[in-house]
Amino acid sequence: MARRCAVTGRGVQSGNNVSHANNKTRRRFLPNLHAVTMLSDILREKVRLRVTTSGLRTVEKRGGIDAFLLSTPDAKLQPDALTLKRRIKKAKAKQAAA
Repeated sequence: MARRCAVTGRGVQSGNNVSHANNKTRRRFLPNLHAVTMLSDILREKVRLRVTTSGLRTVEKRGGIDAFLLSTPDAKLQPDALTLKRRIKKAKAKQAAA
């Protein structure tokens, strides 16, 4: 499983450890990922995603996972979030038809 946020796309960054003697060695900055379970109102089921804490705050600010995914362009979403968005759109269309 990749160390990448399903919502924001934030991943691993690289940089240097710099010692007191100014020696530089490569290091990795890992994103603050959490496996969270969010409730989708349209699908009426729990959805499990790996999200950074900032991504989780963004989802909550936009009004939940459904509202976030529907308002975000496809180019900015990760593949697992994109498949979830397609499922939500299909379920929303089915509810509107009924």
